[in-house]
Amino acid sequence: MTFPNEGVEITRLLVVSDMDRSRAWYENVLGADLYRAYGGDSCVLTLLGTWLLLVTGGGPTDDKPGVTFEPPADPGRVASELIFRVPDCRQAYETLRGRGAEFLTPPVDRGYEVRAFFRDPDGYLFEISEVAG
Repeated sequence: MTFPNEGVEITRLLVVSDMDRSRAWYENVLGADLYRAYGGDSCVLTLLGTWLLLVTGGGPTDDKPGVTFEPPADPGRVASELIFRVPDCRQAYETLRGRGAEFLTPPVDRGYEVRAFFRDPDGYLFEISEVAG
């Protein structure tokens, strides 16, 4: 058996500061569906065939010594983001804005793509991007 193989899936983990607020945001703004909740400090959501695991922060454990989970300390510094490739960036912008997403700017046409960025309640960066035709 090799890795990765059939049956393996990827889950994106995001550390959040307020589980109820974040869960509501992912469900109401992005349209994620709750798969399972665990005791108020974590939940699994599905979104576009992807698993999202939201967890509250915490210190090291015996299986991850020296590792602390915490939400982004500075939303102005980004190590990763989630990108949604969309057929119409301006339409997606209006839809998401109508659901409460707060964008950094309206969509910007860069010639080869139209894109716009927004954040979740903890400052994680998201991008909607349309390839210019």
